[in-house]
Amino acid sequence: MNSTKYLTLFFFLFFIAGSSCFSTKKQEKPNVIFILVDDMGWMDIGANGSTFYETPNIDKLAQKGVRFTQAYAASPICSPTRASILTGKNPARINLTQWIGGPGNPDYERNLALEEVLFPELLKEAGYQNIFLGKWHLNNKAGEETFWPDKQGFDINVAGHFRGGLYIENKFFSPWDIPNLENGPDGEYMTDRLAQDAADFIDGNADNPFLLYLSFYSVHAPFSAPEERIEKYINKKKEMGLRDEDRFGEEHIGDKVFTYRKEQDHPTYAAMVESVDMAVGKVIEKVQEKDISDNTIIIFFSDNGGLSTSEGTPTSNSPLRTGKGWLYEGGIREPAIIKWPGETTPGTVSDAIITSMDFYPTILEMIGLPLRPDLHVDGKSLVPLLKKEKEKIHDAVYFHYPHRSNQKGSPSGSIREGDYKLIVFFKDNKLELYNLKNDIGEQHDLADELPEIRDRLFTKLQHWWEEVDAKFPKEYER
Repeated sequence: MNSTKYLTLFFFLFFIAGSSCFSTKKQEKPNVIFILVDDMGWMDIGANGSTFYETPNIDKLAQKGVRFTQAYAASPICSPTRASILTGKNPARINLTQWIGGPGNPDYERNLALEEVLFPELLKEAGYQNIFLGKWHLNNKAGEETFWPDKQGFDINVAGHFRGGLYIENKFFSPWDIPNLENGPDGEYMTDRLAQDAADFIDGNADNPFLLYLSFYSVHAPFSAPEERIEKYINKKKEMGLRDEDRFGEEHIGDKVFTYRKEQDHPTYAAMVESVDMAVGKVIEKVQEKDISDNTIIIFFSDNGGLSTSEGTPTSNSPLRTGKGWLYEGGIREPAIIKWPGETTPGTVSDAIITSMDFYPTILEMIGLPLRPDLHVDGKSLVPLLKKEKEKIHDAVYFHYPHRSNQKGSPSGSIREGDYKLIVFFKDNKLELYNLKNDIGEQHDLADELPEIRDRLFTKLQHWWEEVDAKFPKEYER
């Protein structure tokens, strides 16, 4: 009897201790790793259908998380989208609508205002150790530190400065002469270096909640990668029988004709994509090594569509139309993956429409902080989607790019509601309407066939312009 009594007591105490342990672990704040790639197109990862580029680590991340097929950058250009992620606001609302340093008609904010409360600032208040690594591109003056990441919620800033540096000076290999990044051994590749610095940070901070914001300079121009990685894709191109004469097509937009890449076959660009994938793999490996996988959220995204109509046209976004610099799908639809251990079903694919503004409230809710709709005005938490409690969170999403892009895109605005998307080109007030469910490549303009839908969406877009005080080129002011 006594032995039975003690055995029962033992199991009872073990259960209580175990429950306490599990309860404590569940109450721990999860780590957040946000991975942002520069200029990576929707079709640039294997999980979305690329057959030329190799992204096994990113694809594996998708298998363990939720992959979104209709995820949108707020802008077809980098700086506005980067601002939208950190503020939860549409770029038109804060008048940061152009890549900082680009042409200014209409004029736009050249720095991400310190008055904006970025989500890293809220995490820092909640006890997180925050690090920014890589490309910032949210301030205007070289050498001006006032608006650097470490002034906006990040405890550590590695390589985040001015607006690029690497592609301006063509330095993807050390020495790169970045003011807040020590030069590595001669020839060290920037993507590899950022991955190593990220892994080192995880190694030293695994015992406390952290935000690691890894913002690659790749796969932006100039196109360069380690020679052995390039050679691999030169050989792969031959093995696949890809022919140069099949590489390009012609895009007719208005009265102009543009050349675009319709096949993915650029060996150097492919090597850059794989280098990013290797870096993602290195970060995930370190998370696993430190045994914090079950308590680490990983988000993967890109700031705008792949470059397909100018500046070397290195990638193809087909079946999406055009690419970076345009409000067609190729310019704004992005690869997006969220891994939230214990809360989502691995391998889930969601067709819900989401935007770059949504990450702000999503991160707050995932780590147990209250939502701040007064701050992330345009962002909605994705948690109901991630937990399969809802099938959609947006009735409509809006885009405003009132500038001429380096990629030949024209000043324009757009609204996506359900299956329909309206684009307005400001030069001649031309309206184009597409049903994306039936026509993902935006080849069949329905503006004349469906005037009621066209006019309703245009009216809705106009009301939104008024709400956010959208700016327009002087010659096209409304």
